[in-house]
Amino acid sequence: MFTAVIDVFRLMRAALVLARYDALLPKEYAYLLPAPLRVLGVISRFGARGQDLRPGQRLARALGGQGPAYVKFGQLLATRPDIIGFEMSNDLCELQDRMPPFPQAEAKKEVAKSLGKPVAEVFETFSDSFAAASIAQVHKATLKTGETVAVKVLRPQIEKRAKREFRAFLLGAKLAELFSKTARRMEPVKFIRTLSQAAEIELDLRMEAGAASELRENLSENKNIYVPNIIWEFSSRRVLTLEWIDGVPVTDFDQLEAAGIDRKALAVTIMRTFLSQALEDGFFHADMHQGNLLIDDKKRLVLIDFGIMGRLDEEARRTYAEIIFGFIQRDYYLAAKAHFDAGYVPAHYSVDAFATALRSVGEPIFGRDSESVDMSRVLQQLFDVTEVFEMHLRPELVMLQRTMVVVEGVARALDPQINMWQAADPVVRGYITGRVGPSALAKKARRSAHAAFRLAEKFPEFASAAETMIDHVDDDGIRLSRETVADLARALKGKPPKKTAS
Repeated sequence: MFTAVIDVFRLMRAALVLARYDALLPKEYAYLLPAPLRVLGVISRFGARGQDLRPGQRLARALGGQGPAYVKFGQLLATRPDIIGFEMSNDLCELQDRMPPFPQAEAKKEVAKSLGKPVAEVFETFSDSFAAASIAQVHKATLKTGETVAVKVLRPQIEKRAKREFRAFLLGAKLAELFSKTARRMEPVKFIRTLSQAAEIELDLRMEAGAASELRENLSENKNIYVPNIIWEFSSRRVLTLEWIDGVPVTDFDQLEAAGIDRKALAVTIMRTFLSQALEDGFFHADMHQGNLLIDDKKRLVLIDFGIMGRLDEEARRTYAEIIFGFIQRDYYLAAKAHFDAGYVPAHYSVDAFATALRSVGEPIFGRDSESVDMSRVLQQLFDVTEVFEMHLRPELVMLQRTMVVVEGVARALDPQINMWQAADPVVRGYITGRVGPSALAKKARRSAHAAFRLAEKFPEFASAAETMIDHVDDDGIRLSRETVADLARALKGKPPKKTAS
């Protein structure tokens, strides 16, 4: 009971801050609210700041002033444009993940506690905070071996704070569902629980270490891409130690030019790197914004910060590739059919009608360079179209599309004339060819031949078991004794049936 009262006060405090920026019941969405809430919205807007800003911009400013958990909530909210729309999603990306650092002494205390030994026994040097974000901060350090490393340390008590705040968010979501039919359709309780689970994963730096290691392994053959090495010996749930990278941010155009970096080629590399991760490996960096991309002294693209990752199964990858390829080829029926085959669009709708709807999205942008196309608006239009056809979006595909918008923004900043379709074509075409082309068919044929050979090797035993089974067939169908089932199982393992006494 006491906890619930505290959560109510937390919600009231948050509501006051949101109202101060007209982000509680924004005027732009007042028409969706029932009359009592519209009146409350009018009252809450008296003296509100930022009336000239968009709703998402006001929400970003409100959340940014309420602490790390709220900042992380806003960042996670930005990954769900299917719920909040792409405009608000983009505006929430303005939410600065820069927070005041906590003292070096506290950081050292956290490191010593997590690693089970004093900092001086592990590190020769340990700097003040190099960068401080919502849930952790990074220190530059030197190991006893002389290797320079980055040490990421979670903020003290951040897990408890995040748990408290998300508990309050959940209470707010339940109240919203209780009093608003519109809110119930948005399933805020389910959404908050999803965000809470994502935050829990991000608050365990072992998960980030595992993600970085997997991504490093997946991209190891690409000599133009680099992922820092994890120092496992000095990493734990609250501390992550990894190779230090001295690099040039992809936003520093002057340094890129001084280093002889071709910005147009870099833009294409970034786009293709993202697509390769998603399609070839089904595991991708889902936070590829400008701050997480560097160019090292070997002119390699370096990816950092692996707290938010996305994963796609084979079916989702194939569907996504077919959809993109359909747009690239202007084959809207192919793109539409991919949606239907995956079950994204209910079968009672017409594939041809859906293809026409996709044409309305694709044709206005075909062949145009990135400078004249806003990919976020294109995807928002696609969401609008699919909503008419009751399309059910899978969260992992939404994250993929959201990341693609972020990557497109980075690429466009480097090369305003980049043609996104041309940049994507080789990767998508290669993926599809690898799955359905001659080489893929040859691989399938080899697997089938191998399976047939194994079956032929076991055929005498299998035939013996089958003969036993035939004896149990009568007019009522097939009846299998326990002994027969055992014989079949042994045959499939390459063993002869057990002999019984006659």
